[in-house]
Amino acid sequence: MRWLLLATLLTGGPLWAAEWDVPNRAGAIADTLAQAAEGDTLRLAPGVYHETILLDRPISLDGGGQATLDGRGNGSVVTVTGPDVTVRGLLIRGSGSDHEQIDSGIKLTKTATRAQVLDNRLEGNLYGVDIHGARDARVAGNVIRGRLDRHMNARGNGVYVWNAPGAVVDGNDIQYGRDGIFVNSSKKNTFSNNLFRDLRFAVHFMYADHSTVSGNVSLGNDLGYAVMFTKRVKVTNNVSVGDREHGVMLNYANDSVISGNVVKGAQEKCTFLYNANKNEFTDNWFEGCGIGIHFTAGSDRNRIVGNSFVGNRTQVKYVSTKWVEWSEEGRGNYWSDFAAYDVDGNGIADAPYRPNDSMDHVLWTQPAAKLLLGSPAVQLVRWSQSAFPALLPGGVVDSHPLMQPVEPDAKSKVPHDG
Repeated sequence: MRWLLLATLLTGGPLWAAEWDVPNRAGAIADTLAQAAEGDTLRLAPGVYHETILLDRPISLDGGGQATLDGRGNGSVVTVTGPDVTVRGLLIRGSGSDHEQIDSGIKLTKTATRAQVLDNRLEGNLYGVDIHGARDARVAGNVIRGRLDRHMNARGNGVYVWNAPGAVVDGNDIQYGRDGIFVNSSKKNTFSNNLFRDLRFAVHFMYADHSTVSGNVSLGNDLGYAVMFTKRVKVTNNVSVGDREHGVMLNYANDSVISGNVVKGAQEKCTFLYNANKNEFTDNWFEGCGIGIHFTAGSDRNRIVGNSFVGNRTQVKYVSTKWVEWSEEGRGNYWSDFAAYDVDGNGIADAPYRPNDSMDHVLWTQPAAKLLLGSPAVQLVRWSQSAFPALLPGGVVDSHPLMQPVEPDAKSKVPHDG
C-alpha cells in the first residue's frame, strides 16, 4: 500500500478512483460528470441517452455495449478536451452535419492527449472519430458506419487525423462515408489491421511523414491506399481486392517502403506512381488488374525487386527513352506472361524480360492505333523487336526474372471469393 501511495503521488494521479452507475434518465450523464473526480469511471445503464457530452478531465465513459448516445443532429456527440480520457462500449449516433465544425461521433481536441476510443459502434455521424490535434490517441476495435444520405464526396470520413502525432488507429471496421482514414498534416501515425468497405479511399495520406500502414484490408472501394505529398512511409502487408481505380497510389511520395502487399482485381491499376521517387517495391503481389504498375511524371530511382505480376492485362506501363533495371544481385520479379526457361535450375530465368515494346508506346500515345493490332505490319514490328532487342526504345528490363511467384503472408487475408 505504501508503494502504491508513493507511485500515485509521483505520477500525480488520484489517490483512488470511484465508479459511478449512471441511470438512464434525461441529463443523468451531465449530472454525474459534475460530481465525478479525475480518474473516475462512469458506467451507463442500458438504454438511449439523448445528450451531447463534454469530457474535460481524465474520465472513463463506459457503455458496457448496451448504452446509446444520440446527439439528435447537434454538433459532435462526444467532445474530449481533457487528457487520459477513455470512451468505451457505446453506440454513438446522430452528430450534426457541419463540415466546417467537423461534426463527429467523437471529437478529440488538441488538449485530449492520450485519449482512447475503444470498442464503440459509431453510426449515422458526419465523421466517425475526429482526432484533431490530440497527441498519442488510440482508436481501436470500433465499428464505424458512415452516412449514405449525400453524394460520397460530401460525406465525412470514418477517422479524420489532423496534426495528431503518435495516433494509432487499429482493428476498426469502417464502411460507407467518404474516406476510411483521412490523414492531413500529421506524422508518426500507425494505421493497422483495419477493414475498409464501400468508400472513396480506404486510407488517404496528405503530408503525413514517417507513418505506417500495415495489415489492412480494402474491399471494393474506389481506391485502396493513397499516399500523397508524403515521405518515409511504410505500406506493408496490406490487401486490396476489387478496388475500382488503384490498389496503391503514390503521388509526390518519396523514400517510402511498399512491401508484402496484395492487390487483386483493380479495374484500372494495381499500383500507380506519379512523380514518386526513391521508393522500394519489394515482395508485392499484383494480380488481375488493368495495369500491374504504371509509372508517370518522372518517377525515378525506385527499387522494384521480388514482386509477382500475375495475369494483368498490361503488366507494366512505363514510357522512357532509357532502360530501367528491375533486378539486383541476380534477382528480379515474377512475370506470369513470360515464357521463360531455366536450364541450370536456379529459379532464375536465363533470358531477360522486357514488358513493353515500341508498339505499346505507340498505343499509349495514339489509342486509335489499336485498330491495327492484328495487321501484318504490327506483327512484323513485334517479331523484329523480339529477335533484335536493340531495336527496343527503352523502358523496363528485368535481367533476372523469377521462375516462380513469391506469395506474401498478406495473401492469407484475401477473401476466398476475392
